[in-house]
Amino acid sequence: MDHKKQSDDKEHGKHTGHSVQMFKRRFYISLSLTIPVLILSPMIQEFLNFSFGFSGDKYVLFLISTLIFVYGGWPFLNGARNEIKTKAIGMMTLISLAISVAYFYSSAVLFGLSGTIFFWELVTLVDIMLLGHWIEMRSVMGASKALEKLSALIPDNAHLLLKDNNTEDVATSELKDGDIILVKPGEKIPTDGVIIKGESFLNESMLTGESKPVSKNKGDKVIGGSINKDGSLQVEVKGVGENSYLSKVIKLVKQAQASKSKTQALADKAAFWLTIVAIFSGVATFITWILIGKDVSFAIERMATVLVIACPHALGLAIPLVVAISTTLSAKNGLLIRNRTAFESARKISTVIFDKTGTLTKGTFGVKRIYSLSDKYLEDEVLRYFAGLDKNSEHPIAQAIVNESKNRNIELPNVDNFKAIKGKGVEGVIEGDKMSIASPGYIKELGLKIPNNITDIEGTVVFLIITNNNKNTLVGAINLTDTIRKESFEAIKTLKKEGIKTWMLTGDNKNVAKSVSDDLNLDGYFAEVLPEEKQKKIKELQAKGEFVAMIGDGINDAPALAQANIGIAIGSGTDVAAETADIILVNSNPKDISSLILFGKATYKKMVQNLIWATGYNVFAIPLAAGVLAGYGILLSPAIGAVLMSLSTVVVSINAKFLKVNK
Repeated sequence: MDHKKQSDDKEHGKHTGHSVQMFKRRFYISLSLTIPVLILSPMIQEFLNFSFGFSGDKYVLFLISTLIFVYGGWPFLNGARNEIKTKAIGMMTLISLAISVAYFYSSAVLFGLSGTIFFWELVTLVDIMLLGHWIEMRSVMGASKALEKLSALIPDNAHLLLKDNNTEDVATSELKDGDIILVKPGEKIPTDGVIIKGESFLNESMLTGESKPVSKNKGDKVIGGSINKDGSLQVEVKGVGENSYLSKVIKLVKQAQASKSKTQALADKAAFWLTIVAIFSGVATFITWILIGKDVSFAIERMATVLVIACPHALGLAIPLVVAISTTLSAKNGLLIRNRTAFESARKISTVIFDKTGTLTKGTFGVKRIYSLSDKYLEDEVLRYFAGLDKNSEHPIAQAIVNESKNRNIELPNVDNFKAIKGKGVEGVIEGDKMSIASPGYIKELGLKIPNNITDIEGTVVFLIITNNNKNTLVGAINLTDTIRKESFEAIKTLKKEGIKTWMLTGDNKNVAKSVSDDLNLDGYFAEVLPEEKQKKIKELQAKGEFVAMIGDGINDAPALAQANIGIAIGSGTDVAAETADIILVNSNPKDISSLILFGKATYKKMVQNLIWATGYNVFAIPLAAGVLAGYGILLSPAIGAVLMSLSTVVVSINAKFLKVNK
């Protein structure tokens, strides 16, 4: 990737081949040439009550105006030619008609035709149009700057680790899969890979939207562009060039920005008809004033004002600018849009179906409840003995119990004579007592009775036994389940507030599913569902008239994601190419789902607001430009019309820039 490429060379919409710098340069040159035109214009002299002239001044006025018309007006004249050639007349055609009428009529008057010269109107109109387009392109390019910032995240060089453990600085572009690189504290990760040595915290906020630094250890994936905080890492390169996460993100964003949704198609259609209305209104205005008895110069001025003020400029910007901003904001917040129509349809979602494991839950064990089965021991004491026996074990259940003791700040006891009982549990001596952690099967084998209040609970249960004088006493139990994410509660609450039903799909048994569903206050659940049955469940809800969004991992849930009205794939790291999903969430965070839906609604709302403004103001502006209030002394000049048209563009731009993702 060329990270130094400048945005001025980019193209956008109607301005194909026109750069921000080009409009800026033509504006300043035309503006400087406008000053002598204003000084030499009779109408300006009369208005400001001064007199200035010299022999041949009108020809100087003509030459300078011609230069501004040709040089400053060229982007519009050329754009009109392309529009006519492709049979897609629009704003460039209207602007060109307006400045051409003003130029050729004024030139004819200067060389003998009876009428009024308004070269000053022509040049100020060209200036304002150049300024408006410059501002527009800056706005659009500004919305795409984040992509350049993403590209700039990749450092130019990397520390390649050699066989003798020395390092050699090489260009990042020269790295290949399998290379080992050294990443020092404070440096950016040059490319995607897997940590083979070291541990650290990485800042991935610019890539995934995750605000907190993420802990990374041996075997964890890292994303190129993330910032290494405090530890040295050795990373094996996996994914370079177009295969890197960042490249895939940028490609997805560009595709989404380039794709046209139904809203954009509506805007294009509206722009076409507004152009037709403007041309018809301009011609009708000219004929009407001539028939009324006004002179040609007045009629032409009215017609030019109508053509200018009705330019579908704001309309042409209304949707593309929102698209550019929303798509880029989404990418920065870990929401990758592959299908814009689906994204904008988020407002229609009536039901969200979640896959359970790894989405609503962490996919790891957590302590749900601790039972004291003896009056001699409190819950914290039971947990203390459990964690003491488990502190050296790497088993997920043991780690969950130890983590719970840490959360409660419990000091763990010393354990003597520790040993594992294969397939049954562990045992050891704590403070003189022999203690064992046992599975339900081992409890039955020992002839102990499991209390009734524990036999029917969902999840995994382990028991604590104290043995004295060959007598086994059941003193405690711990119930562990797949831990519900804290973010899930907030996500479900937000969705319900929006009137959206929430369901869960899981292959787990009904007890587990019911427990999670009840805890989260879901509207319902489907339990013991096989992967191939998920699609059927979505069809059932759709048959009831629900507009369904399905959240899955993008692989096992592919049929369900394809069946849903909106398929949302979840996954972190380099898993960004779930082909069946419309939208990809980089982090497996349920809060991102509610953020996505709310952002989709906000984006569509901005588009509608911009469409209403960009078309609605013409209802008042066109009659005003035509001169319906001329009898009251209210007349708009073409230049003032251009200002109003430009203001509508500014309003649309500002409105789009208020768009934001609520995380």
